[in-house]
Amino acid sequence: MAKIEIDAIDRRILAILQENGRLSNQEIAERINLSPSPCLRRIRRLEESGVIRGYVALLDAQKLGLDLLAYVNVRLEKRSGPALSPRGGATHADLFRAAVQTWPEVVACHAMTGDMDYLLRVQVEDMAHFSRFVQEQLLHHPSVIDVKTSFSLERFKETTALPIL
Repeated sequence: MAKIEIDAIDRRILAILQENGRLSNQEIAERINLSPSPCLRRIRRLEESGVIRGYVALLDAQKLGLDLLAYVNVRLEKRSGPALSPRGGATHADLFRAAVQTWPEVVACHAMTGDMDYLLRVQVEDMAHFSRFVQEQLLHHPSVIDVKTSFSLERFKETTALPIL
């Protein structure tokens, strides 16, 4: 995908929206000293180009009873065979990626370099919930051959804001 040209005004708009996505176009325009119409055109261009992917409410996991955060490294089976893809179809990675989409406990998944194939960020209620997830979902998946977990002890920085350079 081509990189979109972003100028200083666009950067200010993006910084403002990352701070508070509920501001009206009028409020954003006032903050950047631009009239509402060109401000709205810029925001729409940023949305249409995919720079702005969407707008969400950020929820507090602990206030929802999701007190345990785990980072789980997963290694997958590398071999393929007739049982896996009789018509040359899905790979172990394809099957795993599809399964991850159905697991609500997994709030982020990244393909990784190094010894492990994927890094999962898993948000659950407690250790019992985590144990159920690992035993009934993750280790039950036929492509998973190794799992290593680290638990978050303390969160001292977490942001969804990207650096606007």
